[in-house]
Amino acid sequence: MKHWIKSFCSFAFVVLLVSCHSKTEQLSMLIGHEDHYLQTGSCDFFRGRWVHDDSYPSYNSTSCPFIMKEFDCQKNGRPDTDYLKYRWKTRRCKLPRFNGLDFLRRFKGKRILFVGESLSLNQWKSLTCMLHVSVPQTNYTLERKGALSTFTLQEYRISVVLSRNGFLVDLVKEKMGAVLKLDSINNGNAWRGYDMLIFNTWHWWLHTGRKQPGKDWNSSKSTTCHEETKPLRSSTYPKGSPPAVAVVKSVLKKISTHVTLLDVTTLSQLRKDGHPSIYGFGGKRGNDCSHWCLPGVPDTWNQLLYATLITP
Repeated sequence: MKHWIKSFCSFAFVVLLVSCHSKTEQLSMLIGHEDHYLQTGSCDFFRGRWVHDDSYPSYNSTSCPFIMKEFDCQKNGRPDTDYLKYRWKTRRCKLPRFNGLDFLRRFKGKRILFVGESLSLNQWKSLTCMLHVSVPQTNYTLERKGALSTFTLQEYRISVVLSRNGFLVDLVKEKMGAVLKLDSINNGNAWRGYDMLIFNTWHWWLHTGRKQPGKDWNSSKSTTCHEETKPLRSSTYPKGSPPAVAVVKSVLKKISTHVTLLDVTTLSQLRKDGHPSIYGFGGKRGNDCSHWCLPGVPDTWNQLLYATLITP
């Protein structure tokens, strides 16, 4: 391996809170985590390995007219294409392939909200592309108002919305500056009325200095992901889980509501080849080892979401 991508910049830690019954207060929770795996029957979707599959990707960037430049690695000049040809293979069962038309029919009339930072943007953009290419002739609208971006497919009356929110908890301005209120989530009132909520947060907690309100946090340094063209062949990440996983485990033990953990951590850590590096935002002046090329790894996150939702 030319370079190791250390844990803070090589995985997505996704928290999913899912409900398809907006008129009730009962919500089922699916939260990203490595050690507590979702068991659907006898199937564990989150233990496995990446295998080469020429039938992938399920779409290309040219077929998604609204894909963002910072994620469109092919258009930005990435010369290799093998990173597009990997499928997540589970150990003891077959992971259902994403079926966009089935997704639209199942969730017709529903409102889906992603809440989080730029990795939520990465996943939201992936899902909008996956849905669009499944019904390319269907009219859609895409609009942005402030921190809220909305993709709508009118025929199915389904909207997939992104709310940019780096910390989830309230961020308020005080005399000392911007302060995170760790026990306050008044901004969550804006999440009411949606049928499915998909949360992600961790990335901004690692920033220091002027980009980090309140207390500074220490984070490990990451090496470059440039010229990485192959995933790790292992089913486990050599350096293990990041410290955030232990924090989540501790918190979840104190939650009385039943919680099921949806893990994308390890499978994303293994994809050191999937980052934009110099083929993302900023071009050769940058080196993006946090986000992901599209098509790419976030498509598998959405495949896992779909599989979780449709499997009894």
